[in-house]
Amino acid sequence: MNAPREKLDSFLLQKNISPVEAFHFFDSLESVEIPFLKGLWQGKEFPAAHPFGGLLPKVNWYGKEFITPQIVHPLVMEKKNKERYFLNPVFIPFHLPIEKIPHFLLVPVFKFVSPLMKTNAPKARLGTLEYRGKLSAAMIYDHHGINDIFRKVDENTVLGVMETRNPKKSGYFFVLERNPFS
Repeated sequence: MNAPREKLDSFLLQKNISPVEAFHFFDSLESVEIPFLKGLWQGKEFPAAHPFGGLLPKVNWYGKEFITPQIVHPLVMEKKNKERYFLNPVFIPFHLPIEKIPHFLLVPVFKFVSPLMKTNAPKARLGTLEYRGKLSAAMIYDHHGINDIFRKVDENTVLGVMETRNPKKSGYFFVLERNPFS
């Protein structure tokens, strides 16, 4: 059996993993090459303590799509009818303290305005960055000082971490699983 996958599965059953534990697991994983990421990936939160924790599932986040290194859709959303669309992250005010707004207030506002934030244009690209001592594939947002760095769990799963210039907003972990139909 795959030890990193078993460890990931055990973490996903927990409610609140410490950032230290999450980074320890992340650091133990293999680097990812850019071509490995091609395709549509379904996302889920990794239960590490973070102010954004619990938010993405509530706003219908599906995952990410990597078409080429220059054509990346960082926020693939999914409606209740399973129709997917791309969200333009330029309208998300990451610089504001949105983590201080209770989810019960933020989620309805987000769902109301998200149809106005749709795009078909790519809003990120892929590159290779050194992060925590390893070179690995990273998604670089076009309009925010945000990078998502990826490490390989298995052939169909990566663990990502959001890194920003603001240390209080860095360390948001998520899992991406390859959509077999992409």
